Amino acid sequence: MHPVLLHFGPVFIPAYGVMTALGLLLALGLILRTARIARVAVNDLWNLCILALFVALIGSRLVLILVNWTVLRSHPAWLLGLAMVHHPLLAGVASLLALAAALPYALHRRMPLASTADAIAAPLALGLAFEQFGALLAGSGFGTETSARLGIVYTSPLAARWSGTPLGVPLQPVQLYTALAWLTLSLALLVWLPSRRQQGDVAGLCLVSAGALVFFTEFLRDTEGRGAVFGGAIDGPQIAAIALVLAGAILLRARPAATPQPAMQDSEALHD
Repeated sequence: MHPVLLHFGPVFIPAYGVMTALGLLLALGLILRTARIARVAVNDLWNLCILALFVALIGSRLVLILVNWTVLRSHPAWLLGLAMVHHPLLAGVASLLALAAALPYALHRRMPLASTADAIAAPLALGLAFEQFGALLAGSGFGTETSARLGIVYTSPLAARWSGTPLGVPLQPVQLYTALAWLTLSLALLVWLPSRRQQGDVAGLCLVSAGALVFFTEFLRDTEGRGAVFGGAIDGPQIAAIALVLAGAILLRARPAATPQPAMQDSEALHD
């Protein structure tokens, strides 16, 4: 595949970064729609997402620097390559940092937490779909070896350098399967959002589906560096996937109906 889309002399434009950035832009654009459907203040939700993304990006890279500080002191030029590092544990750290930043902001602005989560669900799935398309191009999160006709072969030395991708052997295109699953989930959540039974249902379905998606696709991914658990029966991301399913089940449980709120006088109220 193509871990680098373009390069100008020593300057590389990585495919993973481009696809992830595109996914973020599309997700932020979709949030403008889902916020109105979920009756969440658009400005507040926009600010929350920007804050969470900034903290997740900067925080995860700082963690990476701290963990590798000894090596980076000897090779400071390697700092330029940190943006190319992709790892499931790093993604987990970024998610926790984003949540740690978003929750206090939402509470401070008195945002309805369940409806806010509903509004974020479909855009989040859309962004993750493009992230996986980027991973497919870059060779990140590569699959196990396969003899199937759908196997994908990487030949770029940069894929091996940045992601440890095996070269010259057919691998399961698990990133493609995962990307298509995220896209399908995003569309399903978007369609269901206007007719949700109660606040939090869309977010609950997103968490349950995401957990199932991650759990089963992990069986097709190479296990190197993914944290084997129970003698290799499952790995770290699958443990996180189980937690997502449990959290989603809690959100989906039946709750007493909320007191009906008066209809807003005009659409500009959502922007306050």
